[in-house]
Amino acid sequence: MWVRIKALIIKELLAMLRDKRGRFTLIIPPLIQLFILAQAITLEVKNISVVYYNQDAGWYSRELIERVKGSPYFTHVYSVDNLHHFQKIIDDQNALVGIEIKNDFSAELAKGNNPSIGIILDGRRSNAAQIVQGYLLRIIENFNVDIQTQLNTFTPLLVQGIFRSWFNPNLDYLLYTVPCLVGILSMMLGLLVTALSVAREREMGNFDQLLVSPLQTWEIIIGKMLPAMIIGVSESTIIMIIAMILYKIPFHGSLLLFYFSMIVFITSIIGVGLFISSISQTQQQAVLGSFVFMVPTMLLSGFATPIENMPTWLQPVSWFIPITHFFIIIKGVFLKDMNATEIMINAWPMAFIAVITLSVAGWMFKRRLE
Repeated sequence: MWVRIKALIIKELLAMLRDKRGRFTLIIPPLIQLFILAQAITLEVKNISVVYYNQDAGWYSRELIERVKGSPYFTHVYSVDNLHHFQKIIDDQNALVGIEIKNDFSAELAKGNNPSIGIILDGRRSNAAQIVQGYLLRIIENFNVDIQTQLNTFTPLLVQGIFRSWFNPNLDYLLYTVPCLVGILSMMLGLLVTALSVAREREMGNFDQLLVSPLQTWEIIIGKMLPAMIIGVSESTIIMIIAMILYKIPFHGSLLLFYFSMIVFITSIIGVGLFISSISQTQQQAVLGSFVFMVPTMLLSGFATPIENMPTWLQPVSWFIPITHFFIIIKGVFLKDMNATEIMINAWPMAFIAVITLSVAGWMFKRRLE
């Protein structure tokens, strides 16, 4: 039995590695994606365009505007001299935020009063607008403290907010995206390798040989699964090493537990890939089927948007997506020393999904082989 499975595994590995295009597809694209996506995927809002309409000629208003210009997040700051132009720039989406300062701003501030400024946010980009609002609030808070000190009218606050960020003190987006990319690229690799396996056999005319071989259905599944597992874990290891060396991503957790959860995760993905492969007649269909699975998976996994922001009826769907649980593990292992109990809590749903997907894939294979 194991001799037959071993022969099929060796055959699968040789079929993938002897093909120059296959070797290129397995090695080069994931590394290129790591380098590009680590720089391109960012949840920060940067390079923000701002328009301001300053009707005040005093020093205080100019100082506030200079602080906005000096922020690293606001790279394009436009000045207008009438309200119509101010509104048009926001309407045309040439600026995400607009700041309107009245003509008595400096005079009121010098008297110790509390003048207000108008801040207009483009609600069509709601998520970005909320983040930009936080940037501006921080600038205004610092401005208030400095002006109160300068005017000697500072009153100690009864409640003082102290902002801290756990596990990512500098709020560096790379510490979020790069560990997630390890999971994303592992999923893409495991899915494509298995999805193409049977489709490749059909296109090359080798599928009939499986039908007349002494291999049983479960032996074929293991023979197709283990090569994808070996390649997926090996490639993920390379990506993880690059992430730690090149991008300085810390790794605080247990390496053994991380590999355990990775194997469970890739197993669940392999089940999906085998299912796609069993219903695909050509490699092109297998690739299209893989992308049909990956697109909603990425949207519902919590990577791009928080699961809590989704409609209540849609949130349970994310539980049935393996990478949703693997994201929790991979960020916990990289950025903090996640203990074994927490890892098991997030690993058992992936194991459950793996059992379901492999069972369905095995049933489909059995139907095709009969």
